[in-house]
Amino acid sequence: MTDIADLVSYGYDGSFGQYNPEYVVQVFSTQEVQYVVKLANEFEVPVYARGASTSLSGGALPVKGGIVIDFSQWEDLEIYPEDLLIKASPGVRTDKIHQLADQHNLMYPPDPSSSVVCTIGGNLAENSGGPRGIKYGVTKDYVIGLEVVMADGEVIRTGGQTIKNVTGYDLTKLLIGSEGTLGIITEATLRLIPKPIDTKTAMIIFDDLYTAGKSISQILTSGVRPSKMEILDHNALNKVEDYAELDLPREAAAILLVEVDGEPDNLDKELKIVRTALKEIGVENIEIAQSKEDEAKLWQVRKLVSPAVVESGYTKISEDATVPLSKIPEMFKKIDEVKEKYGLNIVVFGHAGDGNLHPTINTNMRDDGEVRRTEDAVEEIFNYAIELGGTLSGEHGIGIMKKAFMKKEVGEQGIRYQQLIKQALDPKNILNPGKIFPEEGEERLVLRNE
Repeated sequence: MTDIADLVSYGYDGSFGQYNPEYVVQVFSTQEVQYVVKLANEFEVPVYARGASTSLSGGALPVKGGIVIDFSQWEDLEIYPEDLLIKASPGVRTDKIHQLADQHNLMYPPDPSSSVVCTIGGNLAENSGGPRGIKYGVTKDYVIGLEVVMADGEVIRTGGQTIKNVTGYDLTKLLIGSEGTLGIITEATLRLIPKPIDTKTAMIIFDDLYTAGKSISQILTSGVRPSKMEILDHNALNKVEDYAELDLPREAAAILLVEVDGEPDNLDKELKIVRTALKEIGVENIEIAQSKEDEAKLWQVRKLVSPAVVESGYTKISEDATVPLSKIPEMFKKIDEVKEKYGLNIVVFGHAGDGNLHPTINTNMRDDGEVRRTEDAVEEIFNYAIELGGTLSGEHGIGIMKKAFMKKEVGEQGIRYQQLIKQALDPKNILNPGKIFPEEGEERLVLRNE
């Protein structure tokens, strides 16, 4: 596709900016991807892999022009229940993997909030997580094999179809989370696990954010490993209530949603342990869902945060700074200070069990002053997360949004060795160029490309 309407349509994603490609190609096989990449390599044309384009870090943006390879129509999916495996092409929506696994009483644990629309290819590129990450891990923990088209157009296979595999370097783990800069994944072999027999959910209500943050470590050191732990601050909670009228406790400083799973007889025991542990620090306002309908309603609260924030007006800027569990109260305090300092509308929610918080800002992108204040606020939040021993990104990736801060987290030598890997596997720099590594003059966050 070369029509201007098509090029504009492929020039943006879930983040910011407009970067039109010169060509768009929809692919349906490894051979087609191989052909495009070989051509691009010969003429040194940038290539950008794109799925559903839900990236919040600019991961799929064609910042150097070139070719966008659209995988969204390629949806091959096959399950091998006896081997607890599933094979998927990049364009398969993550939710379809969940549904197929569920039909065989199995589970694919990674569950990003956008799973209904996002593709497995994007999940692999960003090493996506989700609420179940606290107990079950993230995407890389469930990939045992890949088929990949490399920068020269050659096809390699990494890993295999067995859980144990230590033959040579672990290229599978190297490629996952590399944001399409080292190779283009055309097939993934994913590991499944038995589906838990039952689940039970509690909502814990807090009068102050500090205690809410402290409760996370209190629960995780109680002897119980929840399958999900999600936190919403006062602002996030009230936006959801405004949006959906779910009869939520508007006066709460925060709520924590905690799910346990496994044998039905154990679930009440585990929640009792959680209740006892929280009582030790003065937390007693705990509501346990008494039916599957009530449980679904509680998790709907978490799912509705993003649409509720969007509904409230202007552009939603969602970050995912991640900090050590013990530092969550400090991070909440810092975000509150930043909110007041810059006069911004900030809500906080996220995956409490692994310290992955999502400070989210509503910004009027037509107001230059507000955009600048937002850039300053996000930069301050990033810097503080690193200062606390955390990371720039838990699951959204670096892309173009965070590359200016890479040196602060990994250091000059850390960047140098990563660049050496990039140069070795993609010497002509055609695979997703302009991502991850800061270029000259890129020293701060910029939300708009003029």
